[in-house]
Amino acid sequence: MSFPLLTATAALPAVGAIATAAVPAAKRTAAKWLALLVSIATLMLAIVVLVRFDPGGDRYQLTESHAWIAEFGVRYELGVDGIGVALIALTALLIPFIILAGWHDADPLETGSKRWRPTQGFFALILAVEAMVILSFEATDVFLFYIFFEAMLIPLYFLIGGFGDRAHQHGEQAATTQRSYAAVKFLLYNLAGGLVMLAAVIGLYVVAGNFSLTEIAEARANGSLQMAASTERWLFLGFFFAFAVKAPMWPLHTWLPNAMQESTAPVAVLITAVVDKVGTFAMLRFCLQLFPEASKWATPVIMVLAVISIIYGALLAVGQRDIKRLIAYASISHFGFIIMGIFAMTSQGQSGATLYMVNHGISTAVLLLVAGFLISRRGSRLIADYGGVQKVAPVLAGTFLIGGLATLSLPGLAPFVSEFLVLVGTFTRYPVIGVIATFGIVLAALYTLVLYQRTMTGPLRPELAKMPDLRVREIAVAAPLIVLLVFLGVYPKPVTDIVNPAVKQTMSDVQKKDPQPEVEAAK
Repeated sequence: MSFPLLTATAALPAVGAIATAAVPAAKRTAAKWLALLVSIATLMLAIVVLVRFDPGGDRYQLTESHAWIAEFGVRYELGVDGIGVALIALTALLIPFIILAGWHDADPLETGSKRWRPTQGFFALILAVEAMVILSFEATDVFLFYIFFEAMLIPLYFLIGGFGDRAHQHGEQAATTQRSYAAVKFLLYNLAGGLVMLAAVIGLYVVAGNFSLTEIAEARANGSLQMAASTERWLFLGFFFAFAVKAPMWPLHTWLPNAMQESTAPVAVLITAVVDKVGTFAMLRFCLQLFPEASKWATPVIMVLAVISIIYGALLAVGQRDIKRLIAYASISHFGFIIMGIFAMTSQGQSGATLYMVNHGISTAVLLLVAGFLISRRGSRLIADYGGVQKVAPVLAGTFLIGGLATLSLPGLAPFVSEFLVLVGTFTRYPVIGVIATFGIVLAALYTLVLYQRTMTGPLRPELAKMPDLRVREIAVAAPLIVLLVFLGVYPKPVTDIVNPAVKQTMSDVQKKDPQPEVEAAK
């Protein structure tokens, strides 16, 4: 029996979470180092998964399958394709930086306030989320996927509500109220989506007789499993609704700005750069593979909703006064591009969407984490409370600028390639949608550059005169991610070589081929 590599990659952070939580209360620093070392070890395992994966091999590799609840056909079934491997690598890469960036976020307040949970709990919850996200990318049993898709909400609820942002302008009581509101709203929205999906999961079992993604997809492909059009459409809508909430897509997005605003910057990165990718990943793995005809049926409406997300998120980002809310609305716009690329039903669009998931995770991590360093120095999230920061903290200003330029998809940085592929793939099949979506790029330049101008340039505000520049730990967080942004911006081939075979198989699932270019006959 071969070593269960996928299980180990998810089990390590899960065991690490338990071990971190068990560290004595007086050993806060030991708990931090334990969590960091576990996250680095998980990254090493993810790299082994990446190396062991053969892009030219079977669709699902490193598979594991064991009986679990035999009476209902539920199995512990894992496997990864190119898309799953890329997102596991992204998750494992970001978690050490999230932990390092949040090194002091759960330290007790000097005032002796008891509203902060133990430091150990903060880092244990982050590792627990990592374990559940990785299992979501690995699960090929629909019921198993559903369990972890929902279970990750619990540690996130406590991270938002119990370890919120300390930079609040209205006092501790108001801050606690706002954090509680954001955490409950996050939980209710996602639980509602999950309950709708549960009904669809049960319906799928009634129709198919099991929960195995590979078996159901194979039966759909060879015609041995037939679904009435109305049944397939209802099941598709049940799955898609849950994934659209998680993604998040307009109009199911409203939980995200509150959750990101009230979270610490590392937790906000965990939400938008890691957890939200589960929603868009699941659209590719489950919606298109299990319900190909319903996916094509719903595509026109989804494309319209995606382009609304792009423009709506960008417009609201322009008008924000809170730094983290601005980044939240920018992320809603970016997720609109990802969903548009998925449902453009072209290989360029889906390759671009998958690459966008990876690149958005890295670029958002840079921008949000550096914004968190800035906010922790000033104690305010309001843009108006800053100005002239580059005069006293040039390294901070420079890294913030690079994160912002990546967010607006500047050529030479990683998100440009993915956004370009999404737009090319959309233009070939939906030219009007593609034209409208390009306005999102213009708006991204507006909100990003205005944010930088108002916070970093101009006269130095007197209260910022003694603001320190980035420290060694903070540079260690930002610098490797910036290097990766530049590397993937000029050489995205390592990622595209992994994801393109999986994209071709997804295109085959929905029986779609790329539109052929129209060539004018020679006169």
